[in-house]
Amino acid sequence: MSWAEIESEAELRELLGEVMPRAANKERTRLHERDRQWLATSPFCLVATADADGNCDVSPKGDPSGLAHVIDDTTIAIPERPGNRRGDGYRNVLSNPHAGLIFLIPGRNETLRMNGRARLVREAPFFDEMIVKGHRPLLALVVEIEQIFYHCAKAFMRSALWRPEKWPADPLPSHAALVKEVQVTAETVDELEAYYAEANYSKKLYGV
Repeated sequence: MSWAEIESEAELRELLGEVMPRAANKERTRLHERDRQWLATSPFCLVATADADGNCDVSPKGDPSGLAHVIDDTTIAIPERPGNRRGDGYRNVLSNPHAGLIFLIPGRNETLRMNGRARLVREAPFFDEMIVKGHRPLLALVVEIEQIFYHCAKAFMRSALWRPEKWPADPLPSHAALVKEVQVTAETVDELEAYYAEANYSKKLYGV
């Protein structure tokens, strides 16, 4: 099978068509009051990074509403909570200080997108404002905003992401069974089921 690849921006533009003026002009560099309201409501963010060689990573971040802390009109901070300790995105930032962010609000089909320069902070006075359940962040990803805009609803409308009646039947086994199938691990499926059980796993969300 032969593939017809796109190899130039001119070819891409010919296929996509010209950008609508409203879309071309929507980029900003500072937080609007509505952006602050969005961030105060959003409990979930996707953080995209790449290392110096261009190897990419996308990591989900979640907290109660107000996940991101607004430092000023051009700077936000995203807290790190206990996780798998891989730190893939953070290692990327050490060699390539840029990040792309998408903030979601459950039920909203639009998203708030940001791109900017990123750095890792291990301690700062604003950590006091990111305490959840008595736990301070392990560190914070601080992003200096270079580009911010709202993204339209079409992807969420096509996917029916927030419409349970449209969700496909889930054909996959439990997460524990998946881990046992695709990873090398000494635990049995029953042991993994106990580990990943919500009653146990929820105890590890903010530390012990």
